[in-house]
Amino acid sequence: MFARTLLTAALASLLLAGCNGATETSRPAVATPLEMEEAASARTDVAGRPAPDFTLQDQTGKPVSLADLRGRWVVLYFYPKDDTPGCACQATEFTQLLTEFERMDARVFGVSEDSPESHRSFIRKYNLKLDLLSDPAHDTMEDYGAWVGTPFGNRVIRTTYIIGPDGTIRHHFPEVIPEGHAQRVRDKVRELQGAQSR
Repeated sequence: MFARTLLTAALASLLLAGCNGATETSRPAVATPLEMEEAASARTDVAGRPAPDFTLQDQTGKPVSLADLRGRWVVLYFYPKDDTPGCACQATEFTQLLTEFERMDARVFGVSEDSPESHRSFIRKYNLKLDLLSDPAHDTMEDYGAWVGTPFGNRVIRTTYIIGPDGTIRHHFPEVIPEGHAQRVRDKVRELQGAQSR
């Protein structure tokens, strides 16, 4: 549904780091993960649009619908696979900050194509506290632009949406660097809530 940028965070990092053979003095400063994610967010135009509705099973098999979450902030992050290093890092960091998200009346959901059974195993292994949703048919991923075609076949990409209480997309991170991403999302939710209260 949503247009995707073709420049990945990894490629951006390589470009910003300079070419082989560049001297330290001629090499441009490497952007921070925050700067890279913000640069990608500046190129997306989905903020202000209604968030596509979905109903997906969580790790217990219980259906979770976006429509039932109206009135609350929702962080919806898509990730490639349970129990892989980047995905474990991301889920663990969201778990560590879950109390702060709850204080802001924000629910956090991770979404992958893995089954509820796989999610339960992932949650047990890393003592995760957040809910993980299963999208084996990739319908919701397609609606949110997280299921993309590549020369090597379709794949899930890391992307995160912050959805406001009215069901509209308030912010989109189209390119995600797992380490520290949960903190950057928390800070953005605070920023959005502060702007709304002014």
